[in-house]
Amino acid sequence: MDIAVIGSNMVDLITYVDQMPKAGETLEAPTFQMGCGGKGANQAIAAAKLGAKVMMQSKVGDDVFADNTINNFKQYGVDTRYVEKVNGVSSGVAPIFVDSSSQNRILIIKGANAHLQPEDIDRAAESLQQCKLIVLQLEIPLETVYYAIDFANKHAIPVILNPAPASKALSLEYACKCDFFMPNETELEILTGMPVNNMAQIQAAAGFLLGKGLKNIIVTLGEKGAVWLHDDHIVHVPPYKVNAVDTSGAGDAFIGCFAHHYIQSGDVLAAMKEASLFAACSVTGKGTQSSYPNQTEFELFKQHCL
Repeated sequence: MDIAVIGSNMVDLITYVDQMPKAGETLEAPTFQMGCGGKGANQAIAAAKLGAKVMMQSKVGDDVFADNTINNFKQYGVDTRYVEKVNGVSSGVAPIFVDSSSQNRILIIKGANAHLQPEDIDRAAESLQQCKLIVLQLEIPLETVYYAIDFANKHAIPVILNPAPASKALSLEYACKCDFFMPNETELEILTGMPVNNMAQIQAAAGFLLGKGLKNIIVTLGEKGAVWLHDDHIVHVPPYKVNAVDTSGAGDAFIGCFAHHYIQSGDVLAAMKEASLFAACSVTGKGTQSSYPNQTEFELFKQHCL
């Protein structure tokens, strides 16, 4: 197995709006779309679509969404042995609102994702030890995230931590145990309490975390590309200009693609460039996982983009 994603799955309920309603206002929206999402699931599907062998560890509820989520993983070849149902709770749900400028606003209801516990890591230990990389996010309990990081460190497995949704409760001690820390600029602002209005401020905020002992910080910046800080080095990967339709899940697309290419080459910068292209491709389509290209589609996109 190449990659283990330990994290969330959600059912995306996506509404496309011309403008956001004001308090007490009712507006008609032109389009609605339902799909499979969740940060962990998105990252797993992105890597799997590119050919990575991916194992997912997650929890679903006992509702109508559960089997659809599991079958969606299987459709893309993701190992679902450790995607388990929890009785008496709902699956995770994410209402998403996308405006005419392609920007999105998202609410999440964790549901069964809140029931992924440290003992689940132990039960999957034999399979996890065979993986080359573990990817984590914060849509599951922090204690489970910490336990997974300790497990990975014990078995010398590299870790990517995507601190999303951002939480000031996140332990920097545990963040320092991860090989890669990958926030977007909004999450970086929340975690540091520092402004991120321009590249200099973004680099200063990321540098603050680097000074706390984090190894590699990669900040995804949407239409501004991505920046990598490590040791005394700062590397900016510029964006690729596309006509954005829906930016939902673009950060997850970046992480999934990065994970796939990093385990193949060990080249961080090359993996970032591929990931930036993959994320750019994803925003040209609607939805999250449905907008991620497979290997063939991605190669065609690169031919037209580069």
